[in-house]
Amino acid sequence: MKLPFKISLKNKVIVITGAGGVLCSMFAEAFAASKGKVALLDLNYDAAKRAADAICEKGGIAIPVKANVLEKESLMTAKAEVNEKLGTCDILINGAGGNNPKATTTKEYFQADDLAAEGLTTFFNLDPKGVEFVFNLNFLGTLLPTQVFAPDMIGKKGCTIVNISSMNAFTPLTKIPAYSGAKAAVSNFTKWLAVHFSKVGIRVNAIAPGFFVTNQNAAMLLNPDGSYTDRSAKIIAATPMGRFGEADELIGAMLFLVDEGSSSFVNGIVLPIDGGFSAYSGV
Repeated sequence: MKLPFKISLKNKVIVITGAGGVLCSMFAEAFAASKGKVALLDLNYDAAKRAADAICEKGGIAIPVKANVLEKESLMTAKAEVNEKLGTCDILINGAGGNNPKATTTKEYFQADDLAAEGLTTFFNLDPKGVEFVFNLNFLGTLLPTQVFAPDMIGKKGCTIVNISSMNAFTPLTKIPAYSGAKAAVSNFTKWLAVHFSKVGIRVNAIAPGFFVTNQNAAMLLNPDGSYTDRSAKIIAATPMGRFGEADELIGAMLFLVDEGSSSFVNGIVLPIDGGFSAYSGV
């Protein structure tokens, strides 16, 4: 991996949730390339192991750890394993999250005759359990790992937490109310935590990615032949840079936020990385 700039995370223990996914496994690789010791936490242990093994094959230090971010007991077990194998946590990346079809409406705009239509998911028949799952995965899936791992950081220098928000937190996208609301909660919680932990030296920030093609959203953004879906066309039209982001374009912002030498007075921000999407009014 080619890093945009070099930092040293030597002797730092970095815990990443959702680390089996495309973006968070990439962050893990970047941290390992910066000499950090990385714990890749994921409910999908096999995905975390593949990512950790790839790092170790390149000479980095990484371990896979099975963890459910919605179960505190699971996280406590994971913490014990991380502490035993790598040491106490210095940096926490709350990367677990995502959407679910059960919390997604079929159409962007509601029409009166939709109430009688067969097979449509409207606002009025969204599955409460689906909405609850999405909200919990994103918000509680950020809160609980912080409760478990942040005590390791108290009394140490250079400790930080980076949450993963979204451009949905600034302006909600159509069709995905639960995900948009949950990411807004993550952004608000980031600022709350930054204030709450400010007297014990733990910085808390977030990145808010715009549109990047991942395993989770590929079906929504790309047709089977690789061409853009109608939704993608709208996204590109509303992105001044005229394209989706490349995954590695998130690395510089993440390295900046975790490096004490670069961002020691940066606290409580939510950093958009969106190609100008949030700045564009449409005209």
